Amino acid sequence: MEQVLNLEKVLLAFAAALALGISAIATAWVQSRIGASGAGALAEKPELTATIIILLAIPETMVILGFVIAAMILFMV
Repeated sequence: MEQVLNLEKVLLAFAAALALGISAIATAWVQSRIGASGAGALAEKPELTATIIILLAIPETMVILGFVIAAMILFMV
């Protein structure tokens, strides 16, 4: 019976790691694309600085939501 509980804990930890890890990898990939495009846009139009910063900050919410889901998996189950 104790092995079943340990396996359940391991699977919950793995699910939490996947929730946070996949969202972090996806955010990093998206931000690299936005950053490269933003650098090109800033070279031509420096007045777009605020817009590029906002566009770089928006994908961060995906990591925050991944963290929330991971915390829910670990602490609310």
